[in-house]
This record gives sequence, structure tokens and C-alpha cells, in this order.
Amino acid sequence: MRAEPRESSPVPNDDHPLADREIALVDLLDRVLAGGVVLAGDLTISIADVDLVHISLRALITSVRSRDATPWNPFSNDPPVTGQRAEQEGQP
Repeated sequence: MRAEPRESSPVPNDDHPLADREIALVDLLDRVLAGGVVLAGDLTISIADVDLVHISLRALITSVRSRDATPWNPFSNDPPVTGQRAEQEGQP
């Protein structure tokens, strides 16, 4: 049993109202990463119409929101700077 490939949405041609609109790469990446993108695909390797390997690929691409606090503080176990160590680092 062989599945037919899905048709993708049509690519805008020259008659499309947004065909002549230019967008900077940085703006495009900002929009994509702000909302996130899901990539999906299927790969089938076959010989003589016998499917040997079927791979389903799924990926989520999104940005890490920098305004969110990290769940851990990497400096929480460092001792406070006092005494000789403070003098070495130039602190009173």
C-alpha cells in the first residue's frame, strides 16, 4: 500500500497581492521565532516497491523567551566576596 504525497499550498505567483512585497531576513526570523514553526515530514526508502525504512520527522522551532527567569541560579552556591578575596578583587 503506497500513500500518495500530499500537495502543498500553492506558491504565490506574480499576480498575488503580496508578491512584490519585500521583507528583511531579520524581520522574517523575528516573526517566525516569535510564534514558532512546526516542521513535519515523512521519508520512505524503498527498493522495487518494497518499503524498507519509514522515518517520520517532526521538529518545533521557536525562540527561548529571554524575559523569563531561569529556573535555577548558576551563582547561588558561590560564597559571598569577603575578606582577602574581596581585597584581591579590588572591593572594599
